[in-house]
Amino acid sequence: MNNLSPFMSRGLLDTLFQDVNPGYFIKPLHGDPLPSQIKVDVKEKPEEFVVQAEIPGAGKENIQVNIEGNIVSISAKVTQVDTESKEDKTLRSERYFGEVSRSFQLPTDIDEAASKARYSDGVLTLNLLKKQKQSGQRITID
Repeated sequence: MNNLSPFMSRGLLDTLFQDVNPGYFIKPLHGDPLPSQIKVDVKEKPEEFVVQAEIPGAGKENIQVNIEGNIVSISAKVTQVDTESKEDKTLRSERYFGEVSRSFQLPTDIDEAASKARYSDGVLTLNLLKKQKQSGQRITID
């Protein structure tokens, strides 16, 4: 029984394959799907909401922001282009690809026309101006 203890402590398969190059068993992958949900930080200022959303690997032309009242929807598409030449062979690709979206509700309506969006270093920053509440209008009585 003492002769088996080295095998038990390291694991039988680890011992059997200790001299084999670990890269030999790595199969090419075609990337991972995007995270299931866009991660956002939302901050409120007196005149606006500032939203920062992580969207790694997306081009700004593939990001869409829609605002309806106080509902904000963000969607993005990340594509993976396969390029292979005679000199190159992809062994592993773990970059994200696919489509992802996120919607959330803010406490007040947003002024879509005055709001701004900026995308830099994988982070989408939205400056969403609050819609000014209109004071009640007086109705004339006939």
